[in-house]
Amino acid sequence: MLGLWIALAVLLVLTVLIWRLRLGLYVAFGSGQAVADLTVGPFHIRLAPTKETKKTPQKTKKPGKPKKEPKDLTEVAKKVPKPTLEDIRDAVETLRPATKKALCRTRRGIRIQPLRLAVTLGGAEDPAAAAELYGGLHALIWTGMPALERLVVIPDPAIHLGIDFDAAKTRAEGEIGLSIRLGTLIAVGAQLALPAMGWLRRFLQRRRQTPAPKTADTAAERPAA
Repeated sequence: MLGLWIALAVLLVLTVLIWRLRLGLYVAFGSGQAVADLTVGPFHIRLAPTKETKKTPQKTKKPGKPKKEPKDLTEVAKKVPKPTLEDIRDAVETLRPATKKALCRTRRGIRIQPLRLAVTLGGAEDPAAAAELYGGLHALIWTGMPALERLVVIPDPAIHLGIDFDAAKTRAEGEIGLSIRLGTLIAVGAQLALPAMGWLRRFLQRRRQTPAPKTADTAAERPAA
């Protein structure tokens, strides 16, 4: 019986230690490069860029599919579909109540430091859409940041949003550091899981319903004989 109580006490101590384990994530990006580091307690793990392994010449070629090399984080990010202003508004309306409720329970247990973002929207292809997106993002930042600073610890935020009508692509650079306890992460994740999955399902459905742009070969019509 004594052994059972000792095992339960050890299990309780381990549960408390794991629940209070501090996690950290640091991401820096810009100029086509990205760096990501994960901190688990006293341990540091480099997520990106991955270490390149030297290729050794193979004497004999074995049949089969060649092994795929790990992709760079920036290449993966380029393939992610970009959300429109409608998608961003839907995400805010869906996740805001659950996020506020979850963060209120954490009692400012999340720390974001540093927070430095500089985004310049490219408006050369569609100036009207770029201006609309700029206005929506600008309103979202200046109305959402004060509320976010009341719920989490952000010592010195620096966010800059601009627009360039002569550029075709959007440019972004910055660095973000997030520190959170494992128990807090589990509590916030459980609160946001269902609303986030609902928004993601609607986002993917809108992407499937969006017609693909026609190419010049398919759009051109042959002259009648």
